[in-house]
Amino acid sequence: MTSIATREVPATSKIVLITGGGRGIGAACARQAALRGYSICLSYREDAAAAQGLARELTATGVRAIAVQADVAVEADVLRLFETTDRKLGRLDALVNNAGIVAPSRRVDQFTFDRLVQMFHTNVIGSFLCAREAVLRMSTRHGGPGGVIVNLSSAAARLGSSGQYVDYAASKAAIDTMTMGLAREVAAEGIRVNAVRPGLIHTEIHASGGEPGRVERLQDQVPMKRGGTADEVANAVMWLLSDASSYTTGSVLDVTGGR
Repeated sequence: MTSIATREVPATSKIVLITGGGRGIGAACARQAALRGYSICLSYREDAAAAQGLARELTATGVRAIAVQADVAVEADVLRLFETTDRKLGRLDALVNNAGIVAPSRRVDQFTFDRLVQMFHTNVIGSFLCAREAVLRMSTRHGGPGGVIVNLSSAAARLGSSGQYVDYAASKAAIDTMTMGLAREVAAEGIRVNAVRPGLIHTEIHASGGEPGRVERLQDQVPMKRGGTADEVANAVMWLLSDASSYTTGSVLDVTGGR
């Protein structure tokens, strides 16, 4: 985990909204954004203690940070999330579309309708809603100065995850397509849109899918023979948010250890 306690925070900052920012990859992105002086809005669906605790941690280092409860699958929550960011922090410069869910491993012939609805509402529709609100604020077409969107995909999008969660894989494949299409749509409006596609990463999402030891079980399939860390994914996200990637849009960056 990146430590920010001893880092001097820049006097001025951009504003980033990180959905699902209280834990895992989202929290790692938030800590790294704080190192770079961003003002940060974290959204969370249920774990208020984790998100609010992280916001307090970041605030103690000198950056502005807030945590806002919002289910990205609910349009009213997304509107409130962005309006709260506008009111408390200011005009948005960057969005990290990180919020997502995974369900317990099942074959497709065991999927329920409710599972599929929840999966695609959260992972796909939620990402579209957040991207829509970001574009409305950032695009020169709407009077904005531009900005950056980074979507979180998954290596499952190209591996398929057969016998585990094909629905999750399909939802992340939709994120890849959304990234490429939206990038072309808003490239001339000052907005860059890219995605990061993590592989086997040590985060809590595996436990929520019913298999907390999944990384250890599968890491021998990774050419680097280990799982990745949330910070390693956040490194890629922060590069795509930065001016160092100023000529990069419509790209999907694998952070998979070669898998």
